[in-house]
Amino acid sequence: MKFIKVTEQESNHKDLEKKSVIELVNAMHKEDNNALKAVNKVLPKISELIEAIAPKIEKGGRLFYIGAGTSGRLGVLDASECPPTFGTPPEKVVGLVAGGIPALYSSIEIAEDDMSQAWKDLSEHKVNSNDFVIGIAASGTTPYVVGGLKDCQENNISTACIVCNENSPLSEYADFKIEVIVGPEFLTGSSRLKAGTAQKLILNMISTISMILDGHVRGNKMIDMQMSNAKLNKRARRILMEELGVDESKADELILKYKSIRLAIDNFNNE
Repeated sequence: MKFIKVTEQESNHKDLEKKSVIELVNAMHKEDNNALKAVNKVLPKISELIEAIAPKIEKGGRLFYIGAGTSGRLGVLDASECPPTFGTPPEKVVGLVAGGIPALYSSIEIAEDDMSQAWKDLSEHKVNSNDFVIGIAASGTTPYVVGGLKDCQENNISTACIVCNENSPLSEYADFKIEVIVGPEFLTGSSRLKAGTAQKLILNMISTISMILDGHVRGNKMIDMQMSNAKLNKRARRILMEELGVDESKADELILKYKSIRLAIDNFNNE
């Protein structure tokens, strides 16, 4: 099938500078709803992907995200939230962005043009066939990501993509294809908007459900979350009070003793 870069097509909204604020807000909100509808259409594909990732993680494999620009930053964001939320080591879910750490703060557009750099970045982490690599690119054409998935497939590493165009070059090198078609952006070509929104929603599902399947959630509680500040300590106290039926004083005692929600719950009945 022919590849059409829908993400670069002309916006359906004209003369933006002539519209009122409320008109602009309503129009952008309408487009955001289109992102939700697009994600809804690919839920079975997302489920298949997560079911493929879960056994890898269960056996000690790692999940890598690779991307450039907004897509890369979204991957890094999702990965960086896993240790505090699920108590996982930083190397369990890793986000790599073209241009490295400086690209998180400022645009380094040239970095995405190197087809071989993603593999170099992955190799620094000793990526192997036990791992899973997801390429994120709204266009599906970013050389950094395309080259990375191609090299992964050549080295027997499972791959997936999250793209916003059908039949893109990136999809050719993905074992699992998440093609979430959001249509033209409100601001022509600005794929940080609803394309980015759709990608973020999908990443939320991938990391959260993968961690649920890996045993980091009990009921609906984050029993392995890090208690690294006052807010999280209060949340831990509340979880223990609800789960164990204890008062604040006892919950604080358990937190102080075990330094872990999981251990506090598991050992409570033995006290």
